[in-house]
Amino acid sequence: MAFLEVEKISFAYPKSGVTVLNGISFSANELEFISIIGPSGCGKSTLLRIMAGLIRADGGKIILDGKRIKEPSNSISFVFQDFALLPWLSNLENVKIGLASKPITEEEREKTSLEMLSKLELNGFEDAYPNLLSGGMKQRVGLARALVSNPVLLLMDEPFSSLDELTANSLRKTVIEVLKDKKTLPKSIVMVSHNIEEAVEMSDKIIVLSNKPAVVKKIVSVDIKRPRDRGSRDFRRKVDELYSIFAE
Repeated sequence: MAFLEVEKISFAYPKSGVTVLNGISFSANELEFISIIGPSGCGKSTLLRIMAGLIRADGGKIILDGKRIKEPSNSISFVFQDFALLPWLSNLENVKIGLASKPITEEEREKTSLEMLSKLELNGFEDAYPNLLSGGMKQRVGLARALVSNPVLLLMDEPFSSLDELTANSLRKTVIEVLKDKKTLPKSIVMVSHNIEEAVEMSDKIIVLSNKPAVVKKIVSVDIKRPRDRGSRDFRRKVDELYSIFAE
């Protein structure tokens, strides 16, 4: 049995009745980085929220480590596209939220949060507020909050799409480095992306969805040695393969 199983997930918007997901199935083994890509509006973000237990599917089920996910869980963390930081809290306080349900002392909560901020290269910004940060730094705080609780499953909804390419590239490299640390490495990572090159750079496996009502068009393995060079022949071949699937 795979560590994460997405089984025949279907969903229609309640008000319009429009079906966006039509029997989506895929699986992930432990320590696999999965990306979900597909046309705009095909339900990628909705699927991710179903996996997080934030939305209930009309059909199908999500199984994580042998247990069915029906509601939000402390073992699942979510990184939002729009950062979702609380502006009245400092960066350190925002990260501490990720440990709110943990039975630890305030001293332990602060120490762990400071360590995670340091890993995300935010030394010196612990007491600053989100409105003083650039977009890239805000997303670093969001990532720190998501990772500080050592989640079993990390879900990321287009985490780099609101950033300029230079900032996004820097943050992608930071995330890859942070995820090498076995202390903070989730057992499964699923990222929604609209960027094919990004998906090839970061993923072990890519789920390609069709237009809505979305089905899985193809599951593509990315067996390129890390770190991945975007200019290499193997990388460009994989990118071209994915573009050709979109064109079908």
